[in-house]
Amino acid sequence: MSKPIINIADVEFQPGSAAFTATGAAAERFEARTQAIGARIGAQHLGYNITEVPPGKRAFPIHNHRVNEEMFFILEGRGEVRVGEQTYAIRAGDIIACPPGGRDTAHQIVNSGTVPLRYLAVSTKLRPDIVEYPDSDKFAVLGQPPDADGQPQDFVFIGRAGNSIGYWDGE
Repeated sequence: MSKPIINIADVEFQPGSAAFTATGAAAERFEARTQAIGARIGAQHLGYNITEVPPGKRAFPIHNHRVNEEMFFILEGRGEVRVGEQTYAIRAGDIIACPPGGRDTAHQIVNSGTVPLRYLAVSTKLRPDIVEYPDSDKFAVLGQPPDADGQPQDFVFIGRAGNSIGYWDGE
C-alpha cells in the first residue's frame, strides 16, 4: 500500500483533463487546476482531489449527481456556492454537503474573491453515475461498474433528453 498521508504543500496542481477543459466562450467563465490524491494515498471507495479556481472563474457547470455524493472543504480563499436556486457565501474552513438528487441538489462553486480558491473535494465513486446540468439542459452518463476481473470500464455519454432515440430503433 502507498503511504496513506499527503501534505497539501506537496500537491502539484495540473490543468484539468482535456475532456473537462473549457474551450471557446466557456473558457471565459470556467477554469480549474486539480490534483487527484485519493489513489495516491490508498483510498478505495472515495475519490479525493484538491481543486484550485482562479478569481472570477468556476471549475464546472452547475450540476447534480443522481448516484454520487460530494463534500467540499474550503481550504483557502472566498467565493460562492450555488445549490439549487440558492447562493451562499463561502470561505476557508467551510464544509459543503452535496447529496445525490435532482435539480434541487445541483451545485457549483464560484471564486468571487481576489485570490485563488482552493478546496478539497471528496466523493463516493459509484458507477455508473448520471449527472445533470440544469442550466444547459444536458445530462451525462459516466462509467460502468467494474468488469468481472474488477477492472474499471470507461464510458462517457453526454446528451440532451430531447435527442434520445426510441428503444427499438435499429433493431
